[in-house]
Order: sequence, then C-alpha cells, then structure tokens
Amino acid sequence: MPFEFKLPDIGEGVVEGEIVKWLINTGDRVEEDQPLVEVMTDKATVTIPSPRKGTITQTIGKEGEIVKVGATMIVIEEDGQAVGSPMRISVPASEEPLPNVTSVPPPVRIAEMPPTGEEERANGKVSATPATRRLARELGVDISRVTGRGPHGRVTKEDVMQFSAGTEAATPSPASSISKAAPVRSDLEERVPFVGLRRRIAEKMSKSKLTAAHFTFVDEVDMTALVALRKKLSAAGEESGVKMTYLPFIVKAVVAALKKYPLLNATLEEVKGELILKKYYNIGIAVAATAGLIVPVVKHAENKSLIEIAREIEEHASHVRNGTVKLDDLQGGTFTITSLGALGGLFATPIINYPEVAILGVNRIQARPVARDGQILIREIMYLSLSFDHRIVDGSVGAEFTKYLIGLLEEPSLLLMHTL
Repeated sequence: MPFEFKLPDIGEGVVEGEIVKWLINTGDRVEEDQPLVEVMTDKATVTIPSPRKGTITQTIGKEGEIVKVGATMIVIEEDGQAVGSPMRISVPASEEPLPNVTSVPPPVRIAEMPPTGEEERANGKVSATPATRRLARELGVDISRVTGRGPHGRVTKEDVMQFSAGTEAATPSPASSISKAAPVRSDLEERVPFVGLRRRIAEKMSKSKLTAAHFTFVDEVDMTALVALRKKLSAAGEESGVKMTYLPFIVKAVVAALKKYPLLNATLEEVKGELILKKYYNIGIAVAATAGLIVPVVKHAENKSLIEIAREIEEHASHVRNGTVKLDDLQGGTFTITSLGALGGLFATPIINYPEVAILGVNRIQARPVARDGQILIREIMYLSLSFDHRIVDGSVGAEFTKYLIGLLEEPSLLLMHTL
C-alpha cells in the first residue's frame, strides 16, 4: 500500500513550514534517509529525509507554499509493491481535491485555495488560511477589506500586517478594479520570489513591530580599557584556538546586567497574560548570512568562560554561513545582541527578537576626542542601542540597565565579580 509521508513535527512550537526546495521528482527512486525536501520554519531551514525506501509517486505542494505539520507532502510506493497510479489524498468534503500529477484537468487548483480571490469576494467570502484569519482578528482588521496578493488572490499574513500598519489600501470596489495600470516593459523589471528565509524574517519583524511597543535608548561607552584588555587576552585566545573579539566581554557584561534588571530577561505570553522572568541567560547573537539574519543562541552564558563563549560564537557563525546550523541552536533565546560594528555608522534602532523583551545593538568602536577634567583626550568610543518593549520595561529601567552595562564595560575588571 502506498505510504503517505506527512510533514513531521520539526521543532518546539513549529506548526507549519514553507517548501523551499524539492530534492526529488515524481518517479524517482529513493533510499531510506535520502534527502527529500528542504522546509523553512520560523526558526530554521531543515532538510527532511525519507523514512522509507521506494518510488516517489506523488509530491504535494510547490516551492514557496506553506504546509501544515501533519499534512501529506509525498506519496511513496514502497519496494516490493507494484507502482500504480498516484494515490489520491483524502481531503474534507468542503475542500477541493489535489490534482493528480499525471493528469491535470483544467482548472488546476490547490487544496484549501479557491479559484480566485475575486470569485470568492463576489460570493461574499475571502480566501485565507485559519492562521491568517486569526491574525486579522488579533489585529482588529476586517479581512474582507484586505487585498489578497497570495496565490489565486489569497490573503496572506503579510497582507494583513501591511493593512494593519496602514501601508496597504483597502480592496477597491469591483468598478474601480476594472481599470488597469499601463504595463511596464518586462526588461525594466525583475520579479524575485519573496519566499524562504527572507519571508520568514519579514513576518517576524512585522509581528515584532506591530506587537511590541518599541523604545530605543542610545548612549556611548568608553571602551578604551576594554580595548587594552582584549589586546592582552588575544594571545591566550589564540593558544586556545579561538579569536578573542569584543562580543564575549559584552555577553558577560549583559548577563551581569540582566541579573540586576530581570525584566529585560523575560518573555511575554499574551494569551495567558503572564510575564515569564527567566533565571537562565541564553544570549542570541545575530549573524548575517547570504539568505538573511540568523540568531544562534549561546545557552547558559552565565556558566561559561570568555574562551568558551568566544569559541561558541565562532562555531555558530561558521555553521550559519555554511548552512549547517542546528535547529536546537536557534531556540530558547532570552536576550539578543546584534553587532553592526563592521558595517560602520554611529548607531541603529534594532527590532526586538519577539517574544523576547529587549535587544542590544553594539556599534563601531572609534577613536574620538573627549573632554575629561578640562583636557581633550582621545578615547575609544562606542554607541550602545537598547531597544525594549515599553509595555513591560519603563524608560527609566531601560536607561538604568544601559548605564549599569556601561559601567561594566568601562571598568572590565568589575566583570571578575561575575565570572569567578
């Protein structure tokens, strides 16, 4: 009997995934554990292997489409059984059946999607997934007024978020939709699919900005003493096989500051109405990859030495850039640090890695003239940008946290009190 391969539960809290790339085709023979498909969740891209040996008789879904956990993706005719016509996947009576891959009757329609958004609106309905409808309810958006830009006119989460943010106009009346803009020459435009990690980042950033009440506090820190200390410890780092950057020192200082100001080391469960104060310190370090920004996590940083943190940051960055980062390494963060020093600029206003409460932006260290005791001195100055959720953290608390952090970075010997 044909084996239906369903999208497995691939991580804590993951309920759906986006098909990034099919690695097999209908008719291919596959071995057990052979990679079948790359799936992107809101946490990572994972390659899913085959649980059986046999012949692929059907694949369900196109690259860029969203698949729910538990939904059938592939049909495999196991070895020792005759390979017949593709199996029809059962769907609820209210939904359209998926097309047979060997015989595609017109019009082709994907399960859970009506033929076009215009037809649905004419019948007083809107094409949208349950998750999108739930998001619209949470944001107080009348989904019938949102223009659907998904496949077949489906309203997507991005459409709802844009409408809620006021960057999307309401659906025009049928009369006004008749007139069309003059076509643009195809050689003057390039259409790039907005899928994969880039789309996931967009969804997370939009949700964060639309949910958390962002407030950014900026101050400068004199890094002169830390620059000298790092220089002295670089040799010890090289002996241990790691490059000693400023980030391990900043991580240790952040952990000490979070212990003093626990509101910033928390997450908010809005449905339950609970603020969860974390008594462990998992520090996310934003890493720029070709496909977008990934945030691997240094777990229990409070229990690790500077060398251990430096090595872990270095390994995470390498895994992110070569695409081998593990899903577990991207989960469980309680606070995030994003470093923009290599890119220049004075400071930025980073977006909170929701549902965390705060994120710290560290910027370029630059020699600047500073007035001290009536004298002009050249000091190594860096700007810190702390963005936090003003619903949870008052501005005064955010400022005090930053000032305490600055004190530790300007007098790095004080970090000994928190590392021994």
